[in-house]
Amino acid sequence: MKHCVLLFFFFTLSLKAQFQVNGIVKDAASQKGLPFASIVSNEGSSSISDVDGKFSISSKNKISSLTVSYVGYQKKTITVTDGQLFYKILLQQKTDYLNEVRISNINPALAIIKKAIQNKTQNNPQERLKSYEYKSYNKLIVTANPDSINGSIDSVFVTNSFETYLKELDSTDYKFKQLIKKQHLFQTEKVSKFQFDGKRLKETILGTKMAGFKQPVYEILTFNLQSYSIYDPKYELFETKYNSPIADNALNDYNYKLLDTVAVNGRNTYMIHFKNKKKTKAAGLEGILYIDEINYAVAKAIIRIKGILDISSVHEFEFIPEKYLWFPTITTFKIVKGTNDDDIKILGGTIQFDGDIEEDLTPRKRSETDYIYLLSKTTNFDIQYTTPVAIKKPIVQVEIKDNAINKPESFWTEFRKDSLDSRSEKTYLSLDSISIKKRIERKLNFGRKILTGYLPFSFWDFDLRKILSYNNYEGLRLGFGGTTNDFLSKKYRLEGYAAYGLRDHNFKYNAGVSARVDKFSNTWIGASYTDDLRDIASTDYAVDKKAFKIYDPRTINFNTFYRYERWRIALESRIIPKTESVLALANTFVTPQFDYTYILNGTSYHSYTMTTATLSLRWNPRSDYMQTPSGRIEAEKRFPKFTLQLTQSIPEVLKNDFSFTKIDFKADYQIKYLNGQRTSLLLEAGCGFGDIPLPQLYSNSPNNLNQETIFKRITFAGKNSFETMYFNEFFSSEFMSFQFKHGFSRIFLFKKIKPSIDFVSRMAWGNIKNKENHAGLNFKTLNKGFFESGLELNQIFNGLGLGGYYRYGPNHLSEVKDNIAVKLTFILDLGI
Repeated sequence: MKHCVLLFFFFTLSLKAQFQVNGIVKDAASQKGLPFASIVSNEGSSSISDVDGKFSISSKNKISSLTVSYVGYQKKTITVTDGQLFYKILLQQKTDYLNEVRISNINPALAIIKKAIQNKTQNNPQERLKSYEYKSYNKLIVTANPDSINGSIDSVFVTNSFETYLKELDSTDYKFKQLIKKQHLFQTEKVSKFQFDGKRLKETILGTKMAGFKQPVYEILTFNLQSYSIYDPKYELFETKYNSPIADNALNDYNYKLLDTVAVNGRNTYMIHFKNKKKTKAAGLEGILYIDEINYAVAKAIIRIKGILDISSVHEFEFIPEKYLWFPTITTFKIVKGTNDDDIKILGGTIQFDGDIEEDLTPRKRSETDYIYLLSKTTNFDIQYTTPVAIKKPIVQVEIKDNAINKPESFWTEFRKDSLDSRSEKTYLSLDSISIKKRIERKLNFGRKILTGYLPFSFWDFDLRKILSYNNYEGLRLGFGGTTNDFLSKKYRLEGYAAYGLRDHNFKYNAGVSARVDKFSNTWIGASYTDDLRDIASTDYAVDKKAFKIYDPRTINFNTFYRYERWRIALESRIIPKTESVLALANTFVTPQFDYTYILNGTSYHSYTMTTATLSLRWNPRSDYMQTPSGRIEAEKRFPKFTLQLTQSIPEVLKNDFSFTKIDFKADYQIKYLNGQRTSLLLEAGCGFGDIPLPQLYSNSPNNLNQETIFKRITFAGKNSFETMYFNEFFSSEFMSFQFKHGFSRIFLFKKIKPSIDFVSRMAWGNIKNKENHAGLNFKTLNKGFFESGLELNQIFNGLGLGGYYRYGPNHLSEVKDNIAVKLTFILDLGI
């Protein structure tokens, strides 16, 4: 839900001060932009050009001249005149510099970078200092520069050779400009305390306020916009990781060029330009490192990606003489629009791009989102590095104090590094008023519940999954159910449901109660009773929260279920760092609803009792957790995710019939690329030892109907199911499967038809012990493996698509048509 607020996005110029001059610096001969040229005004303000040679310089005093310098070029001074705000500055190359370059084959920048890499350990504060702590003030805004918007309606009368008439003009830009002159579109502030104890870094949010919200959207407070440290081997920018320009192997990925020597905080530094070597359409890092001439530490870093989005990150440092160390003081992040001819959806908003427009084509009309940008600035202060640090509650990376959302104005006056201007003050007043009037917070909380499958009503959240469903055994299943919410109690929870099948004419129900025993670890203990149906041979991880689906394609075609009556006691907790866990004790009476008998030691079981203990763990090693006043949440959901479950029957307890052990494992990994492509990998494995009836074994999620023709087999495709594997075709007591899916960028066919192509490949292996013990169903084993691949043309129209899959390998069927599966796909894009 952190993406829900940033529905606005992004294109602008720099923030305008009282006096501002924009321009571009180019090579006079080649007309190519010169990146990172130095620009100094007559009154002392300075700037550098970006990777395209563009610059913006602002000052509180009037600017009358600019001096531009670039290594290897002649310095040039221009006069700034009133009324002209954009300048094209052409620099001439120095002849003596060119001769020097031709004589020398040594790149001095490489030697400097090598030294910087060698000295990383002694220059990295997290390696050099045993501990430290400091406070920080962050302000994030979504706004636009009103002077970049051509919003005028100064004349509405048009005269031609025949007449003068009133022309209706589009006033959208004008209205937007008037709005943005008064306020920002979004704004949030926070004051934090950062602590490092030699092993971990923790942020404690002391105060926070978010325009339009009494209670902030906590996930927004942990936006991972840029890496904390420039010394990390992987530099993260806008949730994408790149090899750092000073990583151990950085010389393999980057070209370096020495631009100049400049002073930073009174110390001389080398100004080195770096750029990714790979010439691909994918965005790569580029920027400037200011390297201290003596200890080769990073004194300042400017890092940028210019592609689909134009993202810049600046790290500024302060030199501490007594420690002979550069310590981070200011970080700035800015994201604006790049150039690309595709519209993309990112952080919940749609961004349009002009791309490379041919001369005979008319560019699209610019909208408000073309001018909007995001800017985040963090300032560190009260830096302490001499006193040992003891971190409380170290298992969470971010903790929000209970009183952080109710800080008085005196708190903000004390800690703000810059006083609020009139636009910022107006932003709070305006958005708070709009939020109350339009009940935005209430609607947001309502949307949160809907997206997780619940409809809130007073103290009760109705479970939307229970209202309506269908399968071949029950037919149409009607029901209702849900759980109590925080309105009734934050410490206790009642839940339950009831359902009725119109074909089997039977009621099913569940009732449960639970209590929270520890707020910090979000630990709950509960008991429940269930009398219901379940599809056979499916793996159910106790730690999994069932995702809300408007439809579930596979269950429509199920016809083999077992009835179970279960008493269950469970303890769920997040007490282990980056881990969710469930410990459950259950007594279950099982009755298969199909022709099946389990034969064990000469005894036939059509129904049986199982008493089991289950430990289910999910480990999210790269996710970040936040402790909020209402509990712990996974603030940054990252991959990979690992799930392990151990189930052990308990002999001779509560009439248990069998002795067995089951071990289940799942590894899920997903990669999302900035250009819209994505890759998903899923590895699953399971192994059962002992006496296990077939309903508790594995079936590998089949999703193909046993019908004669391809067209009769057309159904909806599942997310991770084997589309060419027939229901009840294979069963295993031990198995392993692997799935690979890569989604390409959407392709343009027609104005409203922009499908995305996914390539899918799945494979599975398995075995079953004592197959002769299972009587009733005729099935095969996966000893030789199962393989299928396919293409999905998704989101062709209103979320609907079409997929085709082919089965091959040892379990390839004799009739070609029987190996083909054609499936409908459906993707509901909620923009989150």
